[in-house]
Amino acid sequence: MGRCAFILVICSALRPAAGGEVDIGSPQHLQLVNVKAQSAMFKGRRAIRIVDAAPPQTTDAGRLAIIKGHEFRNGTIEIEMAGEPVEGASAEARGFVGIAFRVAPDGRKFECVYLRPTNGRADDQERRNHSVQYISAPDWSWSRLRKEFPGKYETYVDLQPAVWTRVKLDVRGDKLRLYVHGGEQPTLVVNNLKLGESAGALALWVGTGTRAYFTGLRVNLEP
Repeated sequence: MGRCAFILVICSALRPAAGGEVDIGSPQHLQLVNVKAQSAMFKGRRAIRIVDAAPPQTTDAGRLAIIKGHEFRNGTIEIEMAGEPVEGASAEARGFVGIAFRVAPDGRKFECVYLRPTNGRADDQERRNHSVQYISAPDWSWSRLRKEFPGKYETYVDLQPAVWTRVKLDVRGDKLRLYVHGGEQPTLVVNNLKLGESAGALALWVGTGTRAYFTGLRVNLEP
């Protein structure tokens, strides 16, 4: 293979075409922040397994697997993911699993949407209402958003732990539409992303006491 061809192959691997799949099946494609990663098979699908490895008291901004070589501003992000609490996790663990986007180079700022799988079929309506959550690191935690804007940045959707869930994020400027299970209507609408119109990396996100699986990442980039 010639030098020019080699460079082309590397560039193609690092940046998705408009409508391209992104390889996340190996830890070598990820920059790990307080998580462990391993290639795995999960319910018949090849996937990457991400497990919480953060020190105690780590905030929601502290557990990421940043995807190397990809920048995202506007477009769509599609992925299948599954989350569950690890053995011995606290009673507050929900199997938190999500996608972060527009991640800053140091990983400290990003937008994120995540699921709480054990809430989806809980025998308690208030817990069900907290099945899907938007956050913005570092300033807008779920607790602050819930306190200042009750019900605005989270909602219900049917979920189960350790079950593949298809999600699609449509991001345009400071607006987000989240679609779950292939639905035609968005499950969650956010009209004022807290970081405004920005750009950054993509990352797989997990919360406290979570073991998660991700597969089938597809990114469509738009201006």
